[in-house]
Amino acid sequence: MALRPFLGDHLSQTGKAADELRDVILCIAQAGIQIQAALRKTDTGLSGTQNQFGEEQVKLDIVSDDIIQKHLKESGLVASFISEEQKDVIELSSTAPYSVVYDPLDGSSLVDVNFAVGSIFGIYRGAELIGKKPKQQVAALYVLYGPRTLLVYCTGNGVHEFILNDTGEFILLRKFLKVSDTAKNFAPGNLSSIMDDKPYHDVFHAWLKDKMTLRYSGCMVADIHHILSKGQGVFTYPAGSKYPDGKLRLVFECGPFAYLMEHAGGAASDGTGDIMDKKITDIDQRTPIIIGSKKEVERVCDLLS
Repeated sequence: MALRPFLGDHLSQTGKAADELRDVILCIAQAGIQIQAALRKTDTGLSGTQNQFGEEQVKLDIVSDDIIQKHLKESGLVASFISEEQKDVIELSSTAPYSVVYDPLDGSSLVDVNFAVGSIFGIYRGAELIGKKPKQQVAALYVLYGPRTLLVYCTGNGVHEFILNDTGEFILLRKFLKVSDTAKNFAPGNLSSIMDDKPYHDVFHAWLKDKMTLRYSGCMVADIHHILSKGQGVFTYPAGSKYPDGKLRLVFECGPFAYLMEHAGGAASDGTGDIMDKKITDIDQRTPIIIGSKKEVERVCDLLS
């Protein structure tokens, strides 16, 4: 039986990542391993502080952010980074090749009930992000902390899944994940808006009529991973009266996931256009998102319009 490759070897051989990009991703992987350890022993209570968007921070949000910042700073390869937990762009080096955007702990409010949570990352070339589009990412990845710790990455040459083994190494679990055009599962975010949003009401009842299976955890990393892992499905978080521009953030959440999903053969739309073509105009930019199996994304967009 052939040995499964480690993450570093796979990044070079299959991911075709440049040496510096490989090193940034390996740096992020090490941060993920430390976050996974912190989840087992850190207090899950509120920290008494708020992030840049006025949201109460859980202690693990801050711990995770500190871990990632430390690794990015020490890499020497990051020109700037933006965290969902920080107010400003953190500039490190004008000569470093990459900038990193990330959500240190998506779904952190679920930690105390022991649901899966995750970290999301997008990597761009250069220091400036405003004016760029998610399709200009050179890589995107996430780490999912569940019963097993998984890392899924794409550098433009397929979407690949790794598992953290007993010796603290990420080894290949599955390569070239693919998402089919049709969906059997649905993950409906912002479900309360079906009461005052007739199109979304119609979408939801279309899913019920087609006897599709509900799969929604409240952690976007887990819900997107479910689609990539099962090879089909759709996740939605449309706009509504409460969130007229959508709730989820283009930079930290929707952009990286759109990159991964489209490279797996799926699609990601804001209801009228491709998320990958959406220009970044502000760090706090929000967007509706419909993401997953291509034909189901198209059907939902048609119903919502």
